[in-house]
Amino acid sequence: MSSACGDHEMPPPVLREVDEGIHAYLQLDGSWWLNNTGLLVGRRGAVSIDSCGTERRTRAYLDAIASVTDQPVRTLVNTHHHGDHTHGNWLFAGATVVAHEHTREEVLAAGKPNWPGVWTPIEWGSIQLEPPFLTYRDGVTLWVDELRCEVRHVGVAAHTTNDSIVWIPERSVLFAGDLLFNGGTPFLLMGSIAGSIRVCEQVLAPLGARTIVPGHGEVAGPELIGEVLGYLCFVSDVAQRGHASGLSPLEAARQIDLGPYAGWLDPERIVGNLYRAYAEIDGAEPGAPIDVFAAIADMIAYNGGRPLSCCA
Repeated sequence: MSSACGDHEMPPPVLREVDEGIHAYLQLDGSWWLNNTGLLVGRRGAVSIDSCGTERRTRAYLDAIASVTDQPVRTLVNTHHHGDHTHGNWLFAGATVVAHEHTREEVLAAGKPNWPGVWTPIEWGSIQLEPPFLTYRDGVTLWVDELRCEVRHVGVAAHTTNDSIVWIPERSVLFAGDLLFNGGTPFLLMGSIAGSIRVCEQVLAPLGARTIVPGHGEVAGPELIGEVLGYLCFVSDVAQRGHASGLSPLEAARQIDLGPYAGWLDPERIVGNLYRAYAEIDGAEPGAPIDVFAAIADMIAYNGGRPLSCCA
């Protein structure tokens, strides 16, 4: 499934076994709408952690699953509501779709993709909404044969208002969803800067995970938490200085040097992240609604007026 995108060749997705019976499905380069998923293979069935953003990419994921097991996917866990992790839910016929209760609400509120002009053209396919229909408030324990998997809501708005992790303590494997990006710019527009810092420090780091599957980008070790935390603190500092100087989020973004983060994918996300940080400086609660469309318009402006790049 390798393909050209813009001026570079996209590598094909890969299903990688990160521990016995535990796989990460990696869609690189991991930019907009190119997420990672997880697959846990048991004797009587499999568990998927998230689906993909388009029909074509979810069908390719299903083909990859079939290459390692003839058992059905009996359970599908959504780490949060964003479409790159939920649009493909409907293709997992017969699976119980599990997520935080707000994930269900937000999938239904978002509806089918309708973002004309925001990204370069995307072949969505015939997407049908399939929101989670088994929901929890704090978490649920999922068993794959004798392997305990802890599905936990992180307790505060972070990437979104409804983020969950899947923690497998016996194997020290963490599926972090979009709480962590590897090589890509984190995106907090619909969540919280302060909440994300808190989650990194108080939820993710104490686990001591040896293997981390981020929502986007390569599988990593525990050092990834510190890298993302560094970026979040950078955004917070830029927001404090920009807000105090009376700069808009776009103006503040244009004036700063991204430094070590300049090479990360999707640098325009700095604008959306500053929108969220400014709202929090002004007293908004973590995850409180803000003007998402204004922020995205300014992200496009930061991108030279061009649609944001998507290779899905």
